Amino acid sequence: MRYARLTPGHGFKPANSFFYYLQRIVVSPPLRGLCVRLFRQWVRLRQGEPAAALPLAQRRLLDHLHAEGYAALGNVLTPAQCADIHRYFKPRTLTDRHDASSTFTLASVPATARLAEYSLGDIVHSPHILALANDRRLLELAASYIGCKPTISQLGVRWSFPANGRRSDLQTFHRDSEDWRYFKVIIYLTDVGDADGPHVYVRGTHKTRAPMRLHLQSDGEVSEQYGAERLIVARGERGFGFAVDTAGVHKGAPPTDRPRLMLQIQYSLFRSYAYVYEPAPYPDDCLFDRYINRLILA
Repeated sequence: MRYARLTPGHGFKPANSFFYYLQRIVVSPPLRGLCVRLFRQWVRLRQGEPAAALPLAQRRLLDHLHAEGYAALGNVLTPAQCADIHRYFKPRTLTDRHDASSTFTLASVPATARLAEYSLGDIVHSPHILALANDRRLLELAASYIGCKPTISQLGVRWSFPANGRRSDLQTFHRDSEDWRYFKVIIYLTDVGDADGPHVYVRGTHKTRAPMRLHLQSDGEVSEQYGAERLIVARGERGFGFAVDTAGVHKGAPPTDRPRLMLQIQYSLFRSYAYVYEPAPYPDDCLFDRYINRLILA
């Protein structure tokens, strides 16, 4: 089973379009904040209150995420766990993010491929990934940042390959507009240095007013507008993870040396109406919280 392409405009249903653009047009931070407070109170009434307090280490991560839009989590997977994931995915089919008709495996990556993804059906049966997405510490961080029980609204495993030609929009500075309130946890499954496609984030821009019409910005425009000192370049060994509010300005730099493999988990207030969800079948005795995982697991 293939996970629906997670890009606005692809597979949109009329209702999805309405709710997606409704939250897009509310760009005033105070007004968005009011909407978030109302919506999360509604979730609390239905799903219960989040934990009252976080341990000190978690509280520091939350403070960083609030203040900067980025918080380094350290190594959340071991090298052995990353190796397990690599072995599992090695023979499985990838789909070119920009050409859904192009599918291949790691043994036959086309020279033109820049970004490619595995299906949700393969991802949920991979070792370690669902357990990490449902890790108590990550769910506590998500509940505290969002303000109520979170929803896993995206789960992806993606390769970025060195390639000539025009870079992808994801590799150019932009903002996301996934939901009223959300953030992502990104875990590198390969070592990532400056030439391997690191994530680049403009510190603090998650708190600034986004334009109603989201647009791409060049490196020069971002440097001129914000200054190079505000750039956070996320480098790390395989297993390194970080939390990032991608409502702020960011990009995945295009790799020029080695391909990059990353895992992305998105926690949000609601479902993201940019996507059409096709939850993957999973055993009935699954111990993961059904509300949190309802968009991912059938």
